[in-house]
Amino acid sequence: MKFLYLIVALLVTSTVLRAQQGTPAYDKHLADSLGADAYGMKMYVLVILKTGPRPSENKDTVSALFRGHMENMGRLAKAGKLTVAGPMGKNDRNWRGIFILNVKEVEEAEQLLKTDPAIAGGLLEAECYRWYGSAALPMYLPFHEKVQEKHH
Repeated sequence: MKFLYLIVALLVTSTVLRAQQGTPAYDKHLADSLGADAYGMKMYVLVILKTGPRPSENKDTVSALFRGHMENMGRLAKAGKLTVAGPMGKNDRNWRGIFILNVKEVEEAEQLLKTDPAIAGGLLEAECYRWYGSAALPMYLPFHEKVQEKHH
């Protein structure tokens, strides 16, 4: 019986020691460059874009504001501030899309959002929340260009 306890103790100890050693694929340089914590995560700001307080009936105005919206998203992505963006499907909450901004604080996100013509023009309204996600999230953007056949 003592032998069985010894075997179990050795197995548990070796498992615990392996778990404490970390992930074999861990790349400290990459983790540091992305601002990752020990779990490979970091803070972002999640933005929910909703129908704004001043929707326009003028198609030319709407077109110009959305063109500026798309250009601004491109500028923010190129600057490394916009990590994820996309429209929402039809819903009863008037949610139009989301952004995940590569900033830690809501106040910084709000300053970036002021540069969006569709938000500034009241066509869209933004709600901001701090969000904890994978620090590797920005790394998908170069791959997106490889699968994107058409540009807006």
